[in-house]
Amino acid sequence: MDKVILELAKRDVTGKAVKRLRAEGQIPAVIHDHGKESIVVMAPYSEIHKVYLQAGKHHPVSLKADGHSYTALIKHATFDPKKNRLTHVVFNAVNANQPVTAEIPVHVVYDEGNDASPAERAGLIVLHQLEAVEVEALPGDLPDVLTFNGEKLVEVGDHATVADLVIPAGVTLKTELEHALATVFEPSALAAANDAAGGDADDTDATTEETEEAGGEGGVKTSESDAAAEGQKDEKKA
Repeated sequence: MDKVILELAKRDVTGKAVKRLRAEGQIPAVIHDHGKESIVVMAPYSEIHKVYLQAGKHHPVSLKADGHSYTALIKHATFDPKKNRLTHVVFNAVNANQPVTAEIPVHVVYDEGNDASPAERAGLIVLHQLEAVEVEALPGDLPDVLTFNGEKLVEVGDHATVADLVIPAGVTLKTELEHALATVFEPSALAAANDAAGGDADDTDATTEETEEAGGEGGVKTSESDAAAEGQKDEKKA
């Protein structure tokens, strides 16, 4: 991916007053810089949202704010639960020469010409049990995605694990290798499991949302958290 760059303006407005900024099309943000005093900043919605879509929580972002430059990862991105609009972003400045931890999305790939696993093509169901894995690498070596070959999913009981992921040089897996990524099930067995669970089971595996405090330094753990309460917590700390 090309270098992701974002210029932020320093802001004086904090707390509940940031509602006015949002009404004016500005999104409040915070930069945490290796234990130094946090910097409260803002950027136009279109620009900061574009950066979030490009970088996610695993691709380094080159920030410029108040005359300083930072290499950072997005630690939290908060969304309005009703409008699904970005409302607040927390950046963690990182050292380009020191390893960081991040959660990298996991994608399944197939042989050329296929858009599903052999199991799915035969009418079976594949449940994906892990959407991201934790890795450690230099910021510039963090991959945008990790993949595994879905062609190995053929019969009921077949599964892919973290060990099946293709890991580029310079990247160390932190998630256990035995952790399942995807498993093949018989549709009738899955239906029975749904009935036994009172209809709570689903064909898709829900990603556990983790909430981190806005402060602190060190490795960046990039887990999704779109709850509006998180943004309010960050703003109070700002």
